[in-house]
Amino acid sequence: MERHGENDPMQTINNHDTVSGTTFLVHDLSGSLLPELEEQGTMRRNDYYIPVSGEEKAADFGNTKDGGVSKYSKYDSIPLNSLKSDEAASGPKQGPTFQDGQRRVDYVLTYHVQKPQSVRRKTSRFADYRILRSLRRSLSTMRSGGTPPSKEDPEIAAHKHRLDYHEDDKRFRQTEFEDNLREVGLELEKDEGNKIPGIGFLKIHAPWNVLCREAEFMKLKMPTKKVYEVKQGSNVVERINLFIHKVTAPLHPKVEPNRPQNVKHLSHPFSREKQHLFDLSDRASFFDSKTRASIVYEVLKRTRCTKAKYTMGITSLLGNGVYTAAYPLHDGDVDGMGAEANDRKILYEEWASYSVFYKYQPIGLIRKYFGEKIGLYFAWLGVYTQMLIPAAIVGVIVFLYGCATVDNDIPSMEICDPRNNITMCPLCDRACSYWKLKTACGTARASHLFDNPATVFFSIFMALWATMFMEHWKRRQMRLNYIWDLTGFEEEEDHHRAEYEIQVMQKTLKKQDMSPKDTKVKLTCTDRAPAYMMGLFIMLFMIGVTFAVVFGVILYRISIRAALHMSSNPTARSNIRATVKGTAAVINLVIIIIMDEVYGAVARWLTLLEVPKTDKSFEERLIIKTFVLKFANAFSPIVYLAFFRGRMVGRPGDYVYVIGSYRMEECAHAGCLMELCIQLCITMLGKQLIQNNLFEIGIPKIKKLIRRRKSDMDSQQQEDYNMTLQRHEKDHFLGPFVGLSPEYMEMIIQFGMVTLFVASFPLAPLFALLNNIIEIRLDAKKFVTEVRRPIAARAKDIGIWYNLLRGLSKVAVIVNAFVISFTSDFIPRLVYQYMYSPDGSMHGFVNHTLSYFNVSDFQPGTAPLQPMHLGYEVQICRYKDYRETLWSNTPYDLSKEFWAILACRLAFVIVFQNVVMLMSDFVDWLIPDIPKDISLQIHKEKILMVELFMKEEEGKKLLRDNHTNQGPFQPRSRPASHAPSKC
Repeated sequence: MERHGENDPMQTINNHDTVSGTTFLVHDLSGSLLPELEEQGTMRRNDYYIPVSGEEKAADFGNTKDGGVSKYSKYDSIPLNSLKSDEAASGPKQGPTFQDGQRRVDYVLTYHVQKPQSVRRKTSRFADYRILRSLRRSLSTMRSGGTPPSKEDPEIAAHKHRLDYHEDDKRFRQTEFEDNLREVGLELEKDEGNKIPGIGFLKIHAPWNVLCREAEFMKLKMPTKKVYEVKQGSNVVERINLFIHKVTAPLHPKVEPNRPQNVKHLSHPFSREKQHLFDLSDRASFFDSKTRASIVYEVLKRTRCTKAKYTMGITSLLGNGVYTAAYPLHDGDVDGMGAEANDRKILYEEWASYSVFYKYQPIGLIRKYFGEKIGLYFAWLGVYTQMLIPAAIVGVIVFLYGCATVDNDIPSMEICDPRNNITMCPLCDRACSYWKLKTACGTARASHLFDNPATVFFSIFMALWATMFMEHWKRRQMRLNYIWDLTGFEEEEDHHRAEYEIQVMQKTLKKQDMSPKDTKVKLTCTDRAPAYMMGLFIMLFMIGVTFAVVFGVILYRISIRAALHMSSNPTARSNIRATVKGTAAVINLVIIIIMDEVYGAVARWLTLLEVPKTDKSFEERLIIKTFVLKFANAFSPIVYLAFFRGRMVGRPGDYVYVIGSYRMEECAHAGCLMELCIQLCITMLGKQLIQNNLFEIGIPKIKKLIRRRKSDMDSQQQEDYNMTLQRHEKDHFLGPFVGLSPEYMEMIIQFGMVTLFVASFPLAPLFALLNNIIEIRLDAKKFVTEVRRPIAARAKDIGIWYNLLRGLSKVAVIVNAFVISFTSDFIPRLVYQYMYSPDGSMHGFVNHTLSYFNVSDFQPGTAPLQPMHLGYEVQICRYKDYRETLWSNTPYDLSKEFWAILACRLAFVIVFQNVVMLMSDFVDWLIPDIPKDISLQIHKEKILMVELFMKEEEGKKLLRDNHTNQGPFQPRSRPASHAPSKC
C-alpha cells in the first residue's frame, strides 16, 4: 500500500479514544501524514529499548475525567487541548523551540532531502519493493505449504557486503527509526523547507515524562529541596580563604551564582517515586539544556532500527548516511545587537575572549554548558597552567644564574684565552682542516647558560614539581567531584559502536549461511588477531620510519658540514656550526609536523581495523597508539642528540663510519647540551606556534574564506542571510566536535618536553606557560563559536591521560639523571675538581679532557687536504676524549680517567634516581588525595541523606497510622495491631 501526502501540509485525523472520547491530532510534526497502520504493523520492537507501555504513559500523563486510562496510540497522540507541554507552560521560553513556540528543541538530526521528481520516482520504487517483497513471501508460503522458513531476506543477502544503501533503503530505515523514537515518547518535528537546500532537519523534543523516566534510568543526581551549610574548615582557614578571595576578586569572572558560596543543595539520584524531594516548581529549568540533550542522546543510542536479522542504532545510521549529522543546539548567539543573555554569550565574554586572559576560568559554567568531561579538561588545563608559574620562575632564575656566572666560569675562560694555543684535530675527513680551540669560545660560553650546577637543582625541583602537580590535580579533581555531585558516580557499560555492530552483522549473516540455527555471534580475540598483528607490525614500521628520518637528518648535517668546509666563501666557513645546527633543527621541526598528521591518521586507521566494541575501548586504544607514534616522532631527534651523538665516534685514525666516508658526528668541545637545547627550543616553539596555534586559528579562517568565495553573496548579504537563519540552521554550518583527544595529546607532548629534558632547557616551563595562556582562550573560542555543541558526557576523572602523565613524570627522573651525568660536563668537572686538580679548582680542566694524536697516524685518504691551513705544519693535534698519551705503552687506549668518570656517572644516575623518587613518594604520601574539608562534607552529606529518608519514612508511617485510626471500621480478619508491621 503506497503512502500518500508526504509533501502535503499537516493533516488531522479524528481518532476518538474509546474511553475518554478525546480528539487527538496524529501527525509527525513536520507537515506530513504518518505511515499507515499496515506499515506500523511490520515494525519490530527493538531489543535495546522497549517501547513505553500504555499503562506507563497513562501514569505519566494522568487519568481521564471518567476515571478510565487513556489508550494512547503507539505514536503518542497528543490531545488538541493540551499541545503545550508541562515545562513550556510552567515557565518562559528558553532556547530554540518547535513551530508552536512552546516545546524546546533538545536535539537535531540532519538528513539529505531529494528533489521532488526524484522523491516521487523513489517513492514508487519503494512501493514496488514492498509489493515484490509481499509476493515473494506469498510464493514461498505456497510452495512450503505452511509457515515460511526463517531465512534471511533476499534483499539483505544481496546487500550484506555493501554498506552504501540506496535512497529507498535509507528512507525506509529513517521512517522506522523515527517511528521507534515516537514509541518511546519523544516528540519530533521535521523542517525540510529551510534556507539550506538539500538538507532536512529532524527536531527532537523530550517531554517531561521522558525526562523523568530517563533521569531515573541514568541515575542522574539532581538537587533536592534540602539545603545545608558548607564549612571551609576551621575559623582560621575560613578567614584565610575569605582574605584570598577578596584579594583575587578582580581575577574571578563575572559568572558567579547569586546564592551564597557556603550553601549547597543536597543531591540525590532522581526518582519518580520521590519527586516530592525535589524542587519542581519550575519544570522548565529543572533539567537544563545540557542534561536534556544528554538524555535524548541516551534514548537515541538505545533505540534500534530493526530489519530482518540485524539492528542499527543511531551511530550505524550516521555511518551509513541515513542521517548526516546529530547534535544538540547552542543556547543562542554570542554577538550582535539582538543576542539575548544566555550561558553561551556569558562564556564568550568572560572566558573565550583574549582580553580576560588574566582571569580564572568559569569552570562551573563550563561544566553546566558542556558537561563534566569537558569541564574536567579545562579544569586540568587550568591547574597545569597555574603550576607552570612557579616552574617558569625557577627556570628563569636558573637561566639568569648561568648568565651571571658565565664570566667566572673557568673552563670557558680557558677555551676563550688566546694564550692557550691549542690545535684541534679535523672534524671531518679530507675536507676539514686543523682548527684552534679558541674559535669555540662562543659555544662554550653559551653552553654554560644551561650547563651549570643550578641545572642539577632545577632537575630535582622539576621532579618534585611533577609530583606536586599530580597531587594538586587529584585534590582539585576530588573537590570538583564533590561540587558537581559525582562522588558516587560509576561509569556504566557503553553501547556498541556502529563498526562493531556491522562486523557482527556480517559475521552473523555469514554464519547463518552455514548454520541457520546459530544466531548468537560476537567478535572474539581470534577474529581480531590478524588486525592486532598487522597493527603491531605497522606500528613498528612507522617507528622505524621515524628512526630513518632521524638518520637522514644526521646524513644531512654531515654532508652540509663537509660541503661548507670545502666552500671558498669565508662567511659560510665562519658560521658552519650555527648554520648546520639551525637548519637541521628546522628540518626536524617540519618533518615532525608533517609526520604528526600522518601518524594520527595511521593510528586511527589501525584502531578501526581492530573494531573495538565500545566507544571507551576505541578511545583508549586510539590514545595509546597515537601517543606512542607521536611521542617517538617528537622525541627521537632529541634522544639522539642527548644520548647517542658523540658516543660512538672513535678517534682520529680510527673513526666509526656511517656510510662510505661519512663518519659519526662529534659533539662540540663544550658538549652536545647546547645542540640539544637548540633542538628542544625550536621543536617546542615550532609545535606550539605552528601546529597548535596557527593551525587552529588559520584553518577555520581559511575554510570560512573558501566558503565565502564560493558564495555569490557579498559580506553584507551574507550577514543578512545569517540573521534569517534559525538556531539549528546556524549550528549546521559549525564544525563537528571531534573529541578532546587532540587537545589532551598536544598538552601531554608539551608536558613531556617540560619534564623529560628540562635539565638542558630551563626556559621550557616559561614557553609552556605563555603557550597555555593563549591555548586556553583559543580552545575556549573554538568550543563556544566554531564547533557544534558537544554531547555532555559525565566523567569523574580525566581517564587514561592521568596514567600517561604519571608515567611521564616517573620517566622524567631517569631521563634527567642520564642527561646530567652523560650529556653535560657536570660529572667530569666534579671528578676533576676532587680527584685530579692539584689545587682543588677547575684550572686545567680543559687540558685534562683533551687527548693527543700524532698526525702521521692518519689512515690513508683521511688526512686534511690543506694541512697548512693554520700557516704552519701541524705535528700533534688534540681531540676531546680520555685516552692514553702517545708516550705510554698503550697509546690511544681508554685511560683510567675514562673508567673513573664512567663509574661516577653510573653512580650518580642510581643515587639521583632513587633519592628523587623517594622524595616524590614522600610528597605523595604526605599530601592526602582528598582534602579534609571535602571528606567531612561528603560524610555530612551521607548523614543528612539518611536523616532525610528517616524523616520521610516517619512521615509515611504517621500518615498510615492516622489513616488506620480514623477508618470507619477494622476488618475482623486483620487485627489493627498488625497493620503497621505489614509496611
